[in-house]
Amino acid sequence: MDHWPKDVGIRAIHFVIPSLYVDQTDLEQYDQVSEGKYTVGLGQKQMGFCTDLEDVNSLCLTAVSQLIENNGISYSDIGRLEVGTETIIDKSKSVKTVLMKLFEPSGNFQVEGIDTTNACYGGTAALFNALSWMESSAWDGRLAVVVAADIAIYAKGNARPTGGAGAVAMLIGPNASLVIERGLRGTYMNHAYDFFKPDLTSEYPVVDGKLSIECYLNALDQCYKSYLSKCGGGGANVDLNRFDSFVFHTPYCKLVQKSLARLYLNDFVNSDTKDEDYPGLGQYKNVHLPATFFDRDIEKTFMERSKTVYENKTKPSLLLASRVGNMYTASVYSGLVSYLVSLPPEHLPGKKIGVFSYGSGLASSMYSIRVVDNGLPSLIANMKKGIDRLEERIRLTPEQFTEVLEVRQKSLHQAPYLPVSNKDQLFPGTWYLSSIDEMHRRYYERKE
Repeated sequence: MDHWPKDVGIRAIHFVIPSLYVDQTDLEQYDQVSEGKYTVGLGQKQMGFCTDLEDVNSLCLTAVSQLIENNGISYSDIGRLEVGTETIIDKSKSVKTVLMKLFEPSGNFQVEGIDTTNACYGGTAALFNALSWMESSAWDGRLAVVVAADIAIYAKGNARPTGGAGAVAMLIGPNASLVIERGLRGTYMNHAYDFFKPDLTSEYPVVDGKLSIECYLNALDQCYKSYLSKCGGGGANVDLNRFDSFVFHTPYCKLVQKSLARLYLNDFVNSDTKDEDYPGLGQYKNVHLPATFFDRDIEKTFMERSKTVYENKTKPSLLLASRVGNMYTASVYSGLVSYLVSLPPEHLPGKKIGVFSYGSGLASSMYSIRVVDNGLPSLIANMKKGIDRLEERIRLTPEQFTEVLEVRQKSLHQAPYLPVSNKDQLFPGTWYLSSIDEMHRRYYERKE
């Protein structure tokens, strides 16, 4: 069909991380757990977190404003703005409407889109909505912006080290550097209580750890099967070798290594030439995938066999996840950023990237990205500026980190409220919450 806009995808990316972090080795000592439980067992090095000065609105304000400024475009160039988040601070007013304050000086109020919510999947749903708009009769020729942002914090206990925070804003349009491959998308949706937030007075979720892992791995199996069915020949002879990289939603880094091994296991199960292509694995010929979610022998075997593939194709995508933590909706896109900055820009054109996005409850999709040389050096240069921020952060102690979370929890839904944290610790250009009035109306200012 010749009426589609050409090479629709991601033209620019800007990500935002908190200016504060806690070291996971410090947390291990503070929590009096065995050495390596967080750093080796979970694969986490550091965790970013926000004070009461930042909420999901401020994260998105920072991400969108800096995306626009860094790429030299006008707010009037934007015809759609989509937000994906599960960090809900108002049951009616969307984050998107708050972001419209950025558009006021341009006089552009004709901006479609709204918030999308389902755990960590909302950012991907927002991206798909923007792509669909651009390929529909409603498209007016302008660009779209998709922003995924969340603050992931947990009650004291085993899950707390898997927190994090961040935002990723993406400029969507034709003639993109990162082209979303049309028609190659696998999706799996189901009903499960693996992770959910029924208590609206708390930021902390309810987590069924074992069920969450089972749901994640099963969704990965189902999305891969669905994605392969969309490939030519029903996916025959399509495997991990067809991808230069595979990025995953990252609750914690160790699960991603297991997930890459899981795709390797899928390839083994799907192969008609197991003995030839996978020597030494004959004992697993008749394995039944749903029976292997917690099979330690299979997990260990396939993690070892896929180690080189993981090192080359997925480990580079874990830079931000290992040093900032779980960003929920922004997580998988922080993985995309991490992979892209791991290679020289001249080596990227022609690369094919697989993407797996998962949100508990559950919603999941797999799709692929083709890298082309449409303004690629500029896209990479801007992302590397963000990576430099990792070294500019302030390291706090676990005691200070715990105090920050206690302040956040106590201040939740307070009105009127004035944040008590130190604005000097914020990065320049950061939007922050300046006050909440007696009617719960939130006001924001920007640190110059």
